[in-house]
Amino acid sequence: MADWNTCDLCDDNPDVIRVPEPGLRHFGGVTRFTGPVMTVRCDADNTRVKELVNTPGEGRVLIVDGGGGLVTALVGDVVGAEAVANGWAGIVVDGCVRDSVGLAALPLGVLAITTCPQRPARVGQGTAGEDIVFRGVPCRPGDLAYADEDGVVLLPAPH
Repeated sequence: MADWNTCDLCDDNPDVIRVPEPGLRHFGGVTRFTGPVMTVRCDADNTRVKELVNTPGEGRVLIVDGGGGLVTALVGDVVGAEAVANGWAGIVVDGCVRDSVGLAALPLGVLAITTCPQRPARVGQGTAGEDIVFRGVPCRPGDLAYADEDGVVLLPAPH
């Protein structure tokens, strides 16, 4: 069991903690995960997500700003398995996932709004490694993401 939880992190860091709008559900085989953030912004195209999970994750958490889109999934079991193989701790998606049974079998934290069986486009759109606004709060590469049964929180990157 982790020696932290998101509720205590909120209580202990009221001036710096950022709490994205609620509404994300767990789909991965891990419900407690933490790591430095890498960001992606995309809309119904997971090209950048797939590229990033195929790089060394080094325990990072991929935060995907999918704009809350519910038309296509941005992460599925293939992308999840690639993330596991490359050492990512988790993926948090403001959008949908698919292949939920396969995701649940992976040792990976995955949070998203809901499922959608439709696959995404892969036409090379999207950006990675930039500051984003994720579910109403600023999110920067290098910030620390913590996720557990109560949700996800972000703390500024350590100095």
